[in-house]
Amino acid sequence: MRCPIPWSPAFAGALEDQAKVTTLKSAFPPSVDAQTRVLILGSLPGERSLAANQYYAHPTNAFWWLIGEVIGEPLPALPYAERLARLKARHIGLWDVIATARRQGSLDGAIRDATHRDLAGLAATLPDLRAIAFNGGEASRRGRRQLESFAGYALLDLPSSSAAYAGLSRAGKLEAWREIAGFLA
Repeated sequence: MRCPIPWSPAFAGALEDQAKVTTLKSAFPPSVDAQTRVLILGSLPGERSLAANQYYAHPTNAFWWLIGEVIGEPLPALPYAERLARLKARHIGLWDVIATARRQGSLDGAIRDATHRDLAGLAATLPDLRAIAFNGGEASRRGRRQLESFAGYALLDLPSSSAAYAGLSRAGKLEAWREIAGFLA
């Protein structure tokens, strides 16, 4: 039987694009320990991060610079494993609000069919937790739905560290991110 749609480069490209959308993307395990005081939640790792198997791997994402400035350490210059170790030493954990989703590209607006993490369950395992900080609007919208009724820690809405969020300069983002420091002492 012949295919009713003739093959063409455009058709092949459309199939490739559809495959990217239908590929289920999974986030990373949490980077936390029992001394975590601030848990920073993103939405879902982008393509570069997933390919590198590292949180915030895209070179234009300001995350490592922002959090490095907050804690006074040159995190962008360090190897990835050492960055995570430095965050843990400063009582900062990382995770994402979305466990799995379909998404073409890396923009939060393209997230489809999301399965959410058990944020309250993780928070309950962190006895020193003082604050949960949402990295960007999508993480905040999705995360706050789960955590609004939980007391005992602050919920902080931070501007996205992504370069795709150009509504604030790096300096403006840093001013907002400095709020984290008050929960680390």
